[in-house]
Amino acid sequence: MEQTSKEVEFVFNYRNLVQIASYHAHPRAFLNEHLKQMKNAGITTMAVFESTLAELSTAGRLTLYNGTQAATLQGKLPAVGENYTYLLFTGPEEEAAIRPMIEETFARLDIPFGSWSFGGRNGMVIQTPVEDAILKTMPPDPMALKQLKDAGFQILPRLSDRVRPYDPDATERMLAGFAELGVKRILFDGNSVKGYNDNAELKSLEHFGGLLNRYGIGVVSIENMRVPQAGLSRLALLTDYNIVRLYSLSDGDAAAMSPDAIADRFLLAAKDRNIRMFYMNGAPTRSLEQGGVVHPLDNIYKAIGSEEGAVERLASFGFSSGSAGHFDVKTYGWQTPVKGVVALGAIALIALLVGVFVPVLLIPAFILGLLGSAGIYLVLSGSLLEQALALGASISAPTLAMVWAVNRVRNRTDGARRAVGGTDWTIAARSGAFGGKESDAEEGRPVRWMFDGLSAGKRFGLALTIFAVTSLISLAAVPFVVGLLNDVTYSLVLEQFRGVSLLHLAPIALTAVYLFLYTGASVVGSAKRILKMPITVLWVAVAGVLGAVGMYYMSRTGNAGTATSLELFFRNTLESTFGVRPRFKEFLLSHPLFIFGLFVALRYRVAWVLLIVGSIGQLSMVDTFAHIHTPLHISAIRVVLGLGLGAVIGIVIIAAWQVVEGAWKRWGPRNLKW
Repeated sequence: MEQTSKEVEFVFNYRNLVQIASYHAHPRAFLNEHLKQMKNAGITTMAVFESTLAELSTAGRLTLYNGTQAATLQGKLPAVGENYTYLLFTGPEEEAAIRPMIEETFARLDIPFGSWSFGGRNGMVIQTPVEDAILKTMPPDPMALKQLKDAGFQILPRLSDRVRPYDPDATERMLAGFAELGVKRILFDGNSVKGYNDNAELKSLEHFGGLLNRYGIGVVSIENMRVPQAGLSRLALLTDYNIVRLYSLSDGDAAAMSPDAIADRFLLAAKDRNIRMFYMNGAPTRSLEQGGVVHPLDNIYKAIGSEEGAVERLASFGFSSGSAGHFDVKTYGWQTPVKGVVALGAIALIALLVGVFVPVLLIPAFILGLLGSAGIYLVLSGSLLEQALALGASISAPTLAMVWAVNRVRNRTDGARRAVGGTDWTIAARSGAFGGKESDAEEGRPVRWMFDGLSAGKRFGLALTIFAVTSLISLAAVPFVVGLLNDVTYSLVLEQFRGVSLLHLAPIALTAVYLFLYTGASVVGSAKRILKMPITVLWVAVAGVLGAVGMYYMSRTGNAGTATSLELFFRNTLESTFGVRPRFKEFLLSHPLFIFGLFVALRYRVAWVLLIVGSIGQLSMVDTFAHIHTPLHISAIRVVLGLGLGAVIGIVIIAAWQVVEGAWKRWGPRNLKW
């Protein structure tokens, strides 16, 4: 499916261009010149909003006056008890194109109007204040549509749902006009799609969707909106998912970002997030430093049309510039039963996790999972069931992987300990929190916090092996997550993987619980020993630091997190070096510390706490594949790069540790007790 749409489309906000032109001495000449520059830079489409009297005035189609201004213009005193809107058309061409649209709008709103003229120019008087008249929404400026079409641009109308009630006939006339202009998509303006607010009474969404299908017009979805536009999912279904995702470059970013950074952002959006349309804003701003009104147009032209611009960079990755098309979605009869098998496997994976902590509940958990899943599917929805099982599988696999890793370390060290004569571990003043026995010290047996049974070479080999197998177990969740969420609605982000915060917390917490409670003689005994431990200032300080780290970690999950300038530099460096950037928390933090923790934990019991950090990288790999809108091969490359770079950094840390440990043995204090 992802290979069926490889064209990208560059769109500019025509309203912004008109605003910028209005601040120049010759607005029309400025606008015409920059339309040519945009065309040369590679911008193929102009977004045209629904018009208002204020915007038509800014565009030079007419001049607006209130009652006082109109009276002054005519050398008269203002009429007492009257507050009307007066307008004069710029010329006969403007009057012929604009006047019918204005009359139709105010007639529909039952606002009286009539003719008015002055100085040889025809106009209108509308019996409502200017402040009210300029808020009335009208169809897009027909003169602008014709001018842009003649200039070779595609048109992207931006329609709102502000015109109430929904008018089927007027809407059909408007869409028929769009079809004549070659319009292929509509982008909605506001919080809802056209027809949404009247749908309950007029079934307007169904009517509008039918019109879109009749005229072969698709829709556009804006990425990363805080609240998705209401009715878009329904409209996407009605149009058989004739929808394209759009990335919007804000006014501030267009002015502040470098051309290279803008081009990099567009490349990342197309390559890593399946976005095919790029929307650029560029509002004018007043600058005291430069002594005038400035705009970001030249910066945008460099970002798009230079030798290293977005058009060339995207072309090098197989994305040609043109008209963005929707994904071709095909379904097959065998998909439903296969998805049932995948769901069964996810239930089994969740039951295995339950069985690790409460073994007697393994089979009951599986049976209850089957019954509960059937209930959710029949009573609620299949989509909710898919999301719930995908979340459960994504939590279960990395947690099971970490449990396996902990047990592997435990078996290797405890088995070797018994073989060499019964020496034992202690930790935290022989508390037994990780399995050490206070009775060892009481009975006079030697008690140590380190174990010398394995050579450095064996520990290194075991650490890498355990790391590799643990990662494979974690990645066992991927077929379940992808199989359950394999639907175009997730590719278009109309539906999303739910429970990201829980995924980023649960495996860490469950790994910690297993490490502290399940590696001793008994769960109850380990819990008692931990509860009896004295709380010191050091523990309070550690808890505070861990809390702050946890809050920062959670703030970086999902799409709401922000990156520092240093991290952005490293991201761009990795992107330019590898083409795909791995996740920082994997290759710089979790994977290296996991490998190092395994190496040290095979000798020093206290290092077992580093395995908790290792769970971050394991869950992060699964989370990477939960982004269904990212191409699968990109997610796979990202995970493999993270594992490879993380392993290299982990090996470097181990080498440094060996040097420090050797120096400590040779020159450090003797007979140092824990």
